Parts: sequence; structure tokens; C-alpha cells
Amino acid sequence: MNALVDLRPLRENRTYRRLWLGTTASGFGGQFSGFATIYYVWQRTHSAAVVGLVGLAVAVPLIVLALAGSAFVDHVDRRRLAVACTWVQLLVSAVMTAVAFTDMGGVPAMLLLVAVSSGASALGNPARQTFMPALLAGERLAAGLALNHSSFQLAMLLGPAAAGGLTAAFGLPWCFAFDTLTFTAGLIGLTGLPAGVTGGKGPAGLAAVKAGLSYAARTPQVRGALLADLAATVFAMPFALFPVINTEHFGGRPEVLGLFTTAVAVGGVTASVLSGLATRRRRPGVVLLTCGSVWAVSLGWAGTVTHLPAVLALLACAGAADTWAVVSRGTVVQTVTPDAYRGRVSSLEFVAGAAGPQLGNLRAGLVAAATSGGAALAIGGLTSVAATALIAVTTPALRKFAVDQ
Repeated sequence: MNALVDLRPLRENRTYRRLWLGTTASGFGGQFSGFATIYYVWQRTHSAAVVGLVGLAVAVPLIVLALAGSAFVDHVDRRRLAVACTWVQLLVSAVMTAVAFTDMGGVPAMLLLVAVSSGASALGNPARQTFMPALLAGERLAAGLALNHSSFQLAMLLGPAAAGGLTAAFGLPWCFAFDTLTFTAGLIGLTGLPAGVTGGKGPAGLAAVKAGLSYAARTPQVRGALLADLAATVFAMPFALFPVINTEHFGGRPEVLGLFTTAVAVGGVTASVLSGLATRRRRPGVVLLTCGSVWAVSLGWAGTVTHLPAVLALLACAGAADTWAVVSRGTVVQTVTPDAYRGRVSSLEFVAGAAGPQLGNLRAGLVAAATSGGAALAIGGLTSVAATALIAVTTPALRKFAVDQ
């Protein structure tokens, strides 16, 4: 039974349970919007490079505003900040629905709206992450982080395939409409979180940003964990390649396109169910590095095969490795970081966890435009393995870091 996911945070903490349910519902809708954005751009351009620009539209405001937000996230009411940013995302999703229905503004308008939503997420998500240590203590923290990622994986499992079916049956714009509706669940999930200003260490402003960056850079466990995540995502992120590979080998059907992301989620959900195998390990840094390597090898291998079941199996293996890697990274970062720096370090973690994949999608799209989808995936996997090995060798503190059982 120790291998199974630890459900005690959901049973014992009503506030965490509400937050988890709201995040799960909103994340489910976000998968519809993410699928629809990629497919909208692909339908109108049939260019892997332009699809990669979706990643750039997400990554630039995400990096800039997450770092800018670190100037004040530890000095303001984090709950109010999270609520305000969720409202902005809801309104942007509504406008994206209108663009999809009318095609007014086309691809440029969609990219601009993606950028605005990404900026709101860059400010709101780090504030939301800081509540985990306040809601869950001790061994419940790793379990809660695992449940959070299972929420994301459940959304990935059900969302893209459902979005592909909805698109085939009723049209792409309804995916954006559904995402708009589910943001209300995200707002409900934020109710009950502790309000007030925590009082970050030092003054707000540029000095706070520098202090947060300095803390992360001089703390090898945090630095190594963030770099390991970037090695996995910047070099091996596969999602922008799915439309290309689908067109190259599987006829470009939307229902098959949805299966790629669903396969990643199947592996992720399976790993979430068995997350006790990761959360009960004393050395989360070792788990992070090992799973990062498995992720990279699986994706690189997937780029060399053209049999659909084999591709889906390798994507599922990558999804499983990613789940344990994310949980282990969060355990390292949240355990090491004191509350006075938690908002700023959460912003940096968010940049690594969210901007990294988008930059990876941009890289993948550009490489695919010069070669092919399969080659881009294989090259990325090999590069990611090499980078992860380098981090493992040069950051012994990450390998040796242990948590109390």
C-alpha cells in the first residue's frame, strides 16, 4: 500500500481539497484551450515554425512577469493576487472564444491573447503555490505536491482527447468556450485560502528580485533542481511536434492528435497512482535526475519509430517519468526554501516549469522546420540526456539531499 498515492491531504484538509478540486476543473478546461490554440494556428498556417511561436508567446511574458512579480509576491496579499489573475485569465479566454468563432484578428490576435493569459498566469500561479506549506506540513507536503501533479495529469488524460472529439463534432471554438466556463471552478477553489501579507525578507522591488535570484543561485539543491527541469523541457519538450508527426505519419486526424497528449497523461496518471514510490523516497534529488533521464530517452526513442502503438507507449513512459520528476523537484525546492523567499523561489520554479516547456516547443518547431518532426524529437532527447548527466555530476548536493521520513 505504500506504493499508492497518499490521499490524506484531501481527506484531512478541507481548504486544500477545495483548492485541488478547483484547480483540477480549471486545468481540465485549460487542456481544451491549449489543444485548440495549437490546432487553430496549425489549421491556418500549416507551419511548424509558426506553431512554435505559440511557445514564444507563452514564454516571453511568462518569464518577464514571473521575474517582475518576484519583486512583490512576498510583500502582498497572495490570495488576492491569485484571485485577480484568475479573473484576467477568465476574461481573456472569453475573448479567445470570440476570435475562434469569428476569426477576427486571426492568428496574430490569438497569439496576443495567449501572451496576455500567460502573463496573468506568471503572476498568479507562484502566489498560489506558496500556500502549500501553509496548508500541509511534514510528510503531507510531498503527498500534496503529488496530488497537485495528479490533477494536472488527469486534466491531460481526459482533456486533449475530449477536445479532439469536441472539435470533430462541433468545431474548434467550443473548446475555448468550455475553458472559459471552467475558470469559475478555479475561482471557487481559491476561497478559504489564508489572506494577508506574509512579510517577505527585505524590501520589495528590484532588491527583492535580486535577493531571490541570489538565494536560488547559491543554494545548490534549488539551483540543481531548476536546471534539471530546464534540461528536460527546453531540450526535449514534444508537444509542438505532435501536429507535425501526426501529419507526417498518421494522416493529420484531430482524434489521433489528441491521443498523443493523452498517452503522456496515461503514464502520468499511472505514476500518480503509484506516487508513494516517489514521495516516500529519502533522496528526491536522485529521483528527479533519474526520471529526467527516462523522460529524455523515451521521447528520443519515440522520434525514431512510426508505429502508433509504440509511439503512444513511449509517450506514456515519458509522462510517468515526468510526474515523479515534477513531484521530486517540488519536494526539494519547497523543503529547502524558507517562507521569506518562498514566493520569489516559486516564481523561479514557475518559470522553469512553465517557460521551459514553451521554449522547448519553440526549439522543437524550429528544428522540425529544418529537418522533420521525428528528427527534432530524437535530437532533443539526446541533448536532454547529456545535460541531465552534466547536472548530476556537477551538483552533488542535489544527489545527496535527503528528507525526513
